[in-house]
Amino acid sequence: MFFGHRTPELLEPADCLPGRQATMPVAPAHLVLGTAMTPPFPEGSESIVVGMGCFWGAERKFWQLPGVVTTAVGYAGGVTPNPTYEEVCSGRTNHTEVVLVVWDPAQTDLDAVLRCFWDNHDPTQGMRQGNDIGTQYRSAIFCTDEEQLAAARRSAAAFGDLLAAARFDAVTTEIDLAGPFFYAEDYHQQYLARNPNGYCGLGGTGVSCPVGVSF
Repeated sequence: MFFGHRTPELLEPADCLPGRQATMPVAPAHLVLGTAMTPPFPEGSESIVVGMGCFWGAERKFWQLPGVVTTAVGYAGGVTPNPTYEEVCSGRTNHTEVVLVVWDPAQTDLDAVLRCFWDNHDPTQGMRQGNDIGTQYRSAIFCTDEEQLAAARRSAAAFGDLLAAARFDAVTTEIDLAGPFFYAEDYHQQYLARNPNGYCGLGGTGVSCPVGVSF
């Protein structure tokens, strides 16, 4: 499965890189949407952090969703504070590449965001996404509250049943309450808007979440 290499594994926290206190500077405005990249976000907006493999293509999927206020790429789910891209790619931070998604609940809802998540990657591959192999490419949903967490787990079970019927393996998506979100370097933000012909490793399973199904 991994071409003779050992399956990537998360490290013990003590073995992760120490990171730094300084946060990563990013542009104040979203290159496509023109909205704020960092908090505070508009009053009443909701947010979630998701990992779907390489974050370049994943971010584009979400900024194209109606009702999304802003998106940003970064690192989450690991140990190292304010890591660099190179540190995350080393496998020594336990972070996965993620997208912060902020939306207006008057225009869209969590179900639409989760449906975009499930439809646009393969959540059964463990520490990889296609040819991108490593702990930084694992599937993940990091929720802002217990209500989101319950909905995310229901969605995983529902989509997992559809995948099983299509003879896919079990869902390996990490689902938990969100810890810190660390912004990625500015050149990663809205990468495919800056580089329209840039690499996008995103690919779904061909199995779709039914429209109108509430999680």
